[in-house]
Amino acid sequence: MRNIILASGSPRRAMLMRQMGLHCTVCPSEVKEHVTHTDPALVVEELSRQKCEDVASRTDGVDIVVGADTVVAYAGKILGKPADDKEAAKMIRMLSGAVHQVFTGVTLMWKKQGVWQSKTFHEQTDVEFFPMSEEEILEYIYPSKGKEQKTPEWADKAGGYGIQTDFGTKYIRGIRGDYYNVVGLPASRLYQELKAIDANEK
Repeated sequence: MRNIILASGSPRRAMLMRQMGLHCTVCPSEVKEHVTHTDPALVVEELSRQKCEDVASRTDGVDIVVGADTVVAYAGKILGKPADDKEAAKMIRMLSGAVHQVFTGVTLMWKKQGVWQSKTFHEQTDVEFFPMSEEEILEYIYPSKGKEQKTPEWADKAGGYGIQTDFGTKYIRGIRGDYYNVVGLPASRLYQELKAIDANEK
């Protein structure tokens, strides 16, 4: 398989690539994101395409470029990364005791006989939280002394939480769909798509 360029600075996505046994070069996209849709599935596909095209334009075309974008949605409304602690608390209160959706869009770009090829897809996972008390929510947002981190756990995560963290261990009741999609990359689907590209190159 050709070398893979991951058009994302997410350490979680890079970790998943390694777990699949795939070597990748991390090259975060610098594109200014522009959204023209409101449907979460179309939004993540659009943003993954923009990131992928940006990085592909800076390569020589001998690699496969992977762009990805993940959003959390509740009742059709997209929840991005919290701007501050108040917004993070508001998001967790909203998701407490409810089912929400996580969408990840992925775009692959590669050259075949000198011509760029591309494929874009998305995966959806439903996630259900146990009900949380106000005390539990505040303890998560404002950890007690001894648990404090330089960067709050909620700060860099869509919806204000990570399924792979202590929070996910305690408060996620169940999921329907791909677990890794919630982490940030639908790993199995991506692996199969990459395998298909590799097979068609032979």
